[in-house]
Amino acid sequence: MGIISYIREEIQVVRERDPAIKSNLEVFLYPSFRVILRYRLAHKLYLKKHYFLARWISQRAARKTGIEIHPGATIGRGLFIDHGSGVIIGETTVIGDNVTLYQGVTLGGTGKESGKRHPTLEDNVMVSAGAKILGSFTIGENSKIGAGSVVLEEVPPNCTVVGVPGRIVRMDNKKIPRTDMDQIHLPDPVLNDIRSLQEENIRLHAQLRKLVKNIRCIEKEGAADEDL
Repeated sequence: MGIISYIREEIQVVRERDPAIKSNLEVFLYPSFRVILRYRLAHKLYLKKHYFLARWISQRAARKTGIEIHPGATIGRGLFIDHGSGVIIGETTVIGDNVTLYQGVTLGGTGKESGKRHPTLEDNVMVSAGAKILGSFTIGENSKIGAGSVVLEEVPPNCTVVGVPGRIVRMDNKKIPRTDMDQIHLPDPVLNDIRSLQEENIRLHAQLRKLVKNIRCIEKEGAADEDL
């Protein structure tokens, strides 16, 4: 793909997923657009083992955009980073096509181990604001990571993860559209557990009241027998 075709594709990605953009010219000011172009250049240099120059380009991009992408990361087509401030993508991260990241997302490792130490995000994954995905495992395609979640283990495809640590809430294996940007209406497993406890508490109270009523009836019958 030529540079002009690539730029047109990136413009389309940004305009498709951010309704705040009113013209193609605005896209050139967008941090996601700017950092991705610099990442592509830095990544080519990294693959050719020009490590210092690759890091120099990536660090300059990080200072200007607030988005730090290690030049060693592998990123597919159609990555969209909304706002982007505070986003960190580690060296061995692998990102598929049509992935969406929001501000404050970290795709990081868990220590100083060598080899593959950062996560893999398959196609159509959405990671909401402030979420942290730490470690070398896979987030399956069409999955959502809720805002503020901390994900420490593998996520199957077509799932939603919320909470700290992240808990998987299956969505009946319904495929999430690639343009689904809803990071608000996600299941809340903690709230669901609280509601289940409340329902169980109500049920136990009803059983207890019934038991007390039966005991009182038995006591009254016993008292009546004694009077006879």
